[in-house]
Amino acid sequence: MIEEIDVYIQKLPGYLDVSLPRYMTEHSAGMDIYAAVKKDETILPGQRKIIPTGMAIALPEGYEAEIRPRSGLAIKNGVTLVNSPGTIDADYRGEIGIIMINHGEEPFVIRRGDRIAQMIIHRVCKVSWIECRQLDATIRGDGGFGHTK
Repeated sequence: MIEEIDVYIQKLPGYLDVSLPRYMTEHSAGMDIYAAVKKDETILPGQRKIIPTGMAIALPEGYEAEIRPRSGLAIKNGVTLVNSPGTIDADYRGEIGIIMINHGEEPFVIRRGDRIAQMIIHRVCKVSWIECRQLDATIRGDGGFGHTK
């Protein structure tokens, strides 16, 4: 069974018409997030912009929200997110902004209400470091990038 939690969300003034994040299918892991631009925004090839969402959230303690790219925008237009995944901490109360970049060859236009990213809510845990002189051995050991064939 999938855990469900309540999360408070606030539509910021001037953005009441923008949809709340929502799951597009029954088994979607991520909720689509919508652009809350006041007028069409164009992202030129190689350019990045912060796109407003017109919303703020209050996550429960022990949770974080990850902001991820939409695969359709990436494959069709070369548009993705600069810091992916982005993290929204449980104590952040400001507007969620989506940092987008255009890796495509054509200008990309974002209109109010466009689906621009996905949000996934996760549990988090805190780490208590235990310093040691040597770590336990594994078959991989210190084999780095490209170690496995």
